[in-house]
This record gives sequence, structure tokens and C-alpha cells, in this order.
Amino acid sequence: MSLPTGKHLGPYEILAPLGAGGMGEVYRARDTRLGRDVAAKVLPQVFSSDAERMARFEREAQVLASLNHPNIAALYGLEESEGVRALVKELVEGPTTVEGPTT
Repeated sequence: MSLPTGKHLGPYEILAPLGAGGMGEVYRARDTRLGRDVAAKVLPQVFSSDAERMARFEREAQVLASLNHPNIAALYGLEESEGVRALVKELVEGPTTVEGPTT
């Protein structure tokens, strides 16, 4: 499920894809209400009918909402629009991979 540039998830406008993994796709999005860029993690549509995956996604949102640490991106909200569910998080700029120690 690739979201096209310009698509809206509520007040969030999709700007560009950032990455994808087993539990979702992450996009750079623009919060049109607050004028800031955010990261939107979208649950793949194939999982939307899987109750266990949906519960896991919601638990992830609850856990993130309960955490406050400088090394963890803040959760701004859980959004649902036109059947698409997304975790809206703080956008942290930086490298996309973690590099290990050099030998």
C-alpha cells in the first residue's frame, strides 16, 4: 500500500516515503494544523482485517504514549482516515541505519 504524495490522513499530508518494514510503511508527512513535519507509520492494508495485528498496532500506540525519553520519538497521535490507520510520531532527522563500532 504505497500512499501517494499529496494524500491526506486527516490533517496530515503525505510528502514522501521514508521506509518500510514488517509492521508498516513510514512516510514524511506535514501536519497542516500545526505546520510541522511528522513521521506517519501506516499499518499495511493487508493487516486491517487481522484483529491480532490491529490490537498489536494499538498496543504500540499505547506504549509509545506512555513513554517520555530523549531517545524515543514522541507519539503525537493515532489517526484513521478512509480505512488507513497510522501512528503519527515526531520526525527525527538522521541516518536511516545504525552503524556498529568500527574495527
